[in-house]
Amino acid sequence: MLINKDLIIVGAGPAGLAAAVEARKRGIDDILVLEREPVAGGILNQCIHDGFGLIKFNEALTGPEYARKYMDEADEMGIELITNVMVQELSSDKAVTTVSPDGIRSYQAKAVILAMGCRERTRGAICIPGTRPAGVFTAGVAQNLVNIRNVMIGKNIIILGSGDIGLIMARRLTLEGANVLAVVEKLPYSSGLQRNITQCLDDFGIPLLLSHTVTNIEGRERVTAVTISRVDEKGNTIRGTSKKYDCDTLILSVGLIPENELSLNAGIEIDHVTGGPRVDEKLQTSVPGIFACGNVLQVHDLVDYVSAEGELAAGSAAEYIGSSTADGCGSVDVGVGVNAEDKGPNGENPLSYEKISVRAGRGIRYVLPQTIRPGKAVTFSMRVVKPDREKTVCFKAGDRIIKKRKYTALNPAEMIRMDLSQNELKDVSELEVCIYED
Repeated sequence: MLINKDLIIVGAGPAGLAAAVEARKRGIDDILVLEREPVAGGILNQCIHDGFGLIKFNEALTGPEYARKYMDEADEMGIELITNVMVQELSSDKAVTTVSPDGIRSYQAKAVILAMGCRERTRGAICIPGTRPAGVFTAGVAQNLVNIRNVMIGKNIIILGSGDIGLIMARRLTLEGANVLAVVEKLPYSSGLQRNITQCLDDFGIPLLLSHTVTNIEGRERVTAVTISRVDEKGNTIRGTSKKYDCDTLILSVGLIPENELSLNAGIEIDHVTGGPRVDEKLQTSVPGIFACGNVLQVHDLVDYVSAEGELAAGSAAEYIGSSTADGCGSVDVGVGVNAEDKGPNGENPLSYEKISVRAGRGIRYVLPQTIRPGKAVTFSMRVVKPDREKTVCFKAGDRIIKKRKYTALNPAEMIRMDLSQNELKDVSELEVCIYED
């Protein structure tokens, strides 16, 4: 039996919950949220430290407290939420197939919002040599075991990678009585926020070894030692710099990958840098009627911006559904990311204009959205390639500078957000963001 829904949201983490609440506020009543975990909230449920919600709610909340605000609001609104359900397939015509203890179900949606989050890179992904003993965990798994299941994972610990979860776990494990010997980072700079380096490492006297990596793991049944070596600017091991550390646990905080198997299945175009879908200013993917937000789109530093993306995706989905209802036969596929209700800057038919491609230039790793409509105000998010100080981020249309902003410090770990107004984007046919050089 095919079940029809106006809007299906895949994932009930901070992005999916924010999208559901906003969609209901926009007048969409027939909403279904699908979550594979037993409870909603996503990764926030295991993030028991505070610091969430400073932008969105103007207060410091723990992860569960932040998630609870949206969960309570969704519950009050009567939004349908199914947990313990896995989405097996998503088609380009927005058909969704799920599997759960209740069996297989098929849905047909007018619009779909993807909010599946991301997963961690594992040891296999980074190919660390050595034996295969117990005691090697990703940072997220370690966090779940300690914070949710009350299981202590080790006594003498090395952390590879200075991502934010790894930094936070260095502090958490120290508070639980473990001896965190060092945090090891292959890059010449940390990949986590500076506040976490200060609060989680410096305040506890935990060393941060930059330009180092783990080159061997020892142990039969359990980790007994790891070898750490210095690397050059190309990431190659420098001979004669190896040092063995006796330990029983190795935690990997070596990057996150957006969960986009469903996106690929639906034929959605993926950005090779972010690992997430390519989207327009409405967060619509290359498949009309399918939107993406949160960590499935790009890995965020602050959950407040994850929620903001969820709300933007919900507003865009509501417009799309309204257009589908109005024309009685669904939105017209008029090209990548273009809805039937879209109009050009002068009200022209969407077929009569092309979207503007947005390019990441010198010093910028990536920029979102990757395409925009002319003459529309847009909030852009981006990351720089490397740390720098006293630099200016600049938007250019050809040789014309549209907007520039100077930053005291730039860090790849910190997302940059810049707004361009409708007037600033007027008569723009191409757009590039780069580090401005005088």
